[in-house]
Amino acid sequence: MTFTMTTDLIETTQGGITTLTMNRPASRNALTREMLAALSEALQRLALDASVRLIVLTGAGQAFCSGGDVKAFAETANANPNPNATATGGPMTMGFDQRVTDLRARMDVARLLHEIPKPTLAVIPGPAAGAGFSMALACDMRIAADDAKLTTAFSKVGLSGDFGGSYFLTHLVGAAKAREMYFTGQVLRGDEAQRIGLVNRAVPAAQLTEAAAAWAHELAALPTVAVGYMKRNLNAGLRSSLADVMDAEAIHMIRCFETDDHKGAAVAFVEKRVPRFEGR
Repeated sequence: MTFTMTTDLIETTQGGITTLTMNRPASRNALTREMLAALSEALQRLALDASVRLIVLTGAGQAFCSGGDVKAFAETANANPNPNATATGGPMTMGFDQRVTDLRARMDVARLLHEIPKPTLAVIPGPAAGAGFSMALACDMRIAADDAKLTTAFSKVGLSGDFGGSYFLTHLVGAAKAREMYFTGQVLRGDEAQRIGLVNRAVPAAQLTEAAAAWAHELAALPTVAVGYMKRNLNAGLRSSLADVMDAEAIHMIRCFETDDHKGAAVAFVEKRVPRFEGR
């Protein structure tokens, strides 16, 4: 099944796996307001769809996402800026506070990727930079071509960064490495990113599609209700006290005990057969 809200984003679903493909290959899938609006709508809708067991985020062509459209940024710097030019900076006709509010609303896509109660997988065939890099970091897991280039990129254009990258990167690789990558705009290959724990898996580019599909099917077979609660626990672990995390774990465990997935899996365990999870 294919669902299209804008040509900038292609949504397809097959076998419980929904793939959201950023679709501006000529610009390395640079973000647009339409693309971000479509991503936000899709993630909020998919969160409520029990038939969806995994969400894959990727880019068309040979790139993941180059982030904000720097050519559009340049337009806003000249004497007659296009008021609708910037995807992540906000229309220049707005006042400062309005632009902050506008950007913050569009950045919520990263929060949705991070918090949606289903596993999210970023498949990175090529460059992931700026806000595109941040959105890859917002996903639960990442698989990249070993020659894909990953970079914060913001310092190269005199910007400080958005879409939650400073939060996600610090938790993934530690404060010192995150600062190095932000300050210098260091570019990492996919295989280097795997070595420091930035991506989970890096494979030769020619094998990426097959490897990503195999992993996606493995993830889609998981007990999605329990995975949703695991995400809540793990996200709480990033910012809460041990006592608060243990309180959340207790609540979520009891809820999981009540699911059909758990009851069926317990019987399957006793009968020494593979359980079948249905997200209930």
